[in-house]
Amino acid sequence: QMQLVESGGGLVQPGGSLNRSCAASGFDFSGHHMSWYRQTPEKAREWVGIIFTSGGTSYKDSVKGRFTISRDNAKNTMYLQMNSLKSEEKGVYYCNSPAKVTQLGDRAYWGQGTQVTVSS
Repeated sequence: QMQLVESGGGLVQPGGSLNRSCAASGFDFSGHHMSWYRQTPEKAREWVGIIFTSGGTSYKDSVKGRFTISRDNAKNTMYLQMNSLKSEEKGVYYCNSPAKVTQLGDRAYWGQGTQVTVSS
């Protein structure tokens, strides 16, 4: 059974940094591209970035150069390093396999997410 446990949330001032992790189990983590998503009260869940099985990455334009996604397949864990955070980037951050999200749609499993608060 697929499980995703996000951790590392917290409060940071604008311009600050946070690192979060996503521990995965119940599926072939190393064989899946993995993404980070963000949800705020004002917006639907949006894609932030992806790390491919090759280790290559791609990001939402607004976070390029500031966010870095990495993965450790030996630990079935993905990471998101966020630097120079902006107040509008607050929200709940989730990880998931984009393939499973696409395949399952509304029935896709989501973890509990991790809250990021950016405030002075």
